Amino acid sequence: MYVLDTNVLIHDPNALLNFEEHEVIIPMTVLEELDSLKSGKQTVAADCRQAIRNIDKLLGDASPKDIEKGVPISRGEKAEPLGKFSILMSTEHSSRHALPEHLNDNKIINTLAALQERNKSRDIILVSKDINMRLKARGFGVEAQDYHNDMLLDDINLLPQGYKEFPGSFWDQIAKVETVQREGITEHILKREGDLAKLNINEFVLDQQGFIGKVSDISNDQLVIQDLHQHDLMNREVWGLLPRDIYQAMAMNLLLDPEVHLVNLTGSAGSGKTILALAACIELTVASKEYKRIIATRSTQGLDEDIGFLPGTEAEKMEPWLGAIVDNLEALHEDDENMTASVDYILSKVPIHFKSMNYIRGRSFQHSLIIIDESQNLTPHQIKTIITRAGNGSKVICLGNLAQIDTPYLSSLSSGLTYMTERFKGFRHGGHIHLQGVPRSVLAEFAEANL
Repeated sequence: MYVLDTNVLIHDPNALLNFEEHEVIIPMTVLEELDSLKSGKQTVAADCRQAIRNIDKLLGDASPKDIEKGVPISRGEKAEPLGKFSILMSTEHSSRHALPEHLNDNKIINTLAALQERNKSRDIILVSKDINMRLKARGFGVEAQDYHNDMLLDDINLLPQGYKEFPGSFWDQIAKVETVQREGITEHILKREGDLAKLNINEFVLDQQGFIGKVSDISNDQLVIQDLHQHDLMNREVWGLLPRDIYQAMAMNLLLDPEVHLVNLTGSAGSGKTILALAACIELTVASKEYKRIIATRSTQGLDEDIGFLPGTEAEKMEPWLGAIVDNLEALHEDDENMTASVDYILSKVPIHFKSMNYIRGRSFQHSLIIIDESQNLTPHQIKTIITRAGNGSKVICLGNLAQIDTPYLSSLSSGLTYMTERFKGFRHGGHIHLQGVPRSVLAEFAEANL
């Protein structure tokens, strides 16, 4: 028996369907919490409403007795029902001891302890994203687990970096290669074996001898690597910005590639995620005019709340949250005669729109560059909501540092950024680069090393 906490249903409204043949239970307290959170425009409220709709769909026209006993979980019209879903009506306590019921978490734990006493032959497991509730439940004798369904990895170090580095020379490890020239592009056709079998499309290979290539095509038994010249990559200037290292150069290649519609940039603070994305976006809208506008949004705790009733437009209210964008605009124009005038000019002429996540839901952005800053704080469900807003001819750029997650019920393994990076690693029109840290100042470098 898996008993779901409220935060699991908010994290993934479809969680009810992800426990296969097992019995899924929702305590009445959880339904009450969903009811209290369902109103409003916040992301949490929308997820609550979706979870309630899913519960209603599963229950259908079942009688109260059936609901308490368990309703078969149907996942499709032709699929056989698998597992059962029930609502725990009882609020009785364990005969041994009980937690004070001034908190809903305590009410749920008390109910589960009593349920365990009545079903000693069955395993009853509380599933919660709240680590403190899991600790309280274990201390009270109730088994508790995190929600693992959206954790595609057991270790964050297994997440693809977007490139494979070979010691020495890359070509020393290749037995046979066929090289062709197509429209001024050199491509190497290699057999897909050994370390090459693990590469995905739009990933890079580089070695210590200066070779760098990009996987441009892939099949079951071979892959095609486009030969890139390191000198050209490192000297490709975009809106006055030159890459500081080869990792930034690879990221810039993906950002400017018209065939790549989704780019994920991860890395520590100061690795250049935001400034690279901003420079590329301005170049693509102002210089080449491949896109019509730049949409910038950000996920931080509080941003998915109401943006308030203070005077000002949506953009003016969003500016404090998106200060990183303005900071990097200033960095791009710090050598100008009048930096403030340059930034004001860019903000007035370049079609940059600061959007609250509240107002992105339900929209469709055509021919736009969509920058999602701090995307490590999004759940997989939330990041899917934003990415599906991309209309015809749009490109999504997700930036994030998986070591700095501010959302209470998220970890680096359950972050939407991790989920999306792993899910899209074989997507022909997607790419990912993990940037290495570059020192911003002597002070920042010392702090990173010693604090």
